[in-house]
Amino acid sequence: MKVKKIKAVSIIILMLIASIGYAQETYKDILETAYVAIDKEVYDDIVAMDKTYFDAYNNCDMEKQASLYSEDLEFFHDKGGLSTSKQEVLTSIEKNICGKVTRTLIEDSIEVYPIKGYGAIEIGYHKFYNNQEPTAKSKPSKFIMVWKKEGDKWKISKVISLH
Repeated sequence: MKVKKIKAVSIIILMLIASIGYAQETYKDILETAYVAIDKEVYDDIVAMDKTYFDAYNNCDMEKQASLYSEDLEFFHDKGGLSTSKQEVLTSIEKNICGKVTRTLIEDSIEVYPIKGYGAIEIGYHKFYNNQEPTAKSKPSKFIMVWKKEGDKWKISKVISLH
């Protein structure tokens, strides 16, 4: 009887130790887990759209940028607030970004999550370089873009820009 109690207590202690180890998983542990695309086709589409959009952004192709924004755009910027006007966003980019700022993507940082019946969410890291301050250090910042599938075209419906 005493041996059974010792075995039972030992099993309980082992279970507690295992659960404590599991509960102490950190954000760093999660980040070190390799991202695997849920839907490779959607992932490839969104990575290509990211490149298309930011090529237009870096080259001040306002017509291309306008074509990639949905009419119901919401642009959340941690410093600038919320803008719900596609035209205001485009005007701001033309006034404040064109010829002044360049974006580079942090390689392999993009994650894409399909949203059934809507489109996809893109999460990644990028850097911005102020061309007027060439020695200024640029830190990676997180971005989130919600892409809406309109027919066979992908449109940016929401942007969350965090610096």
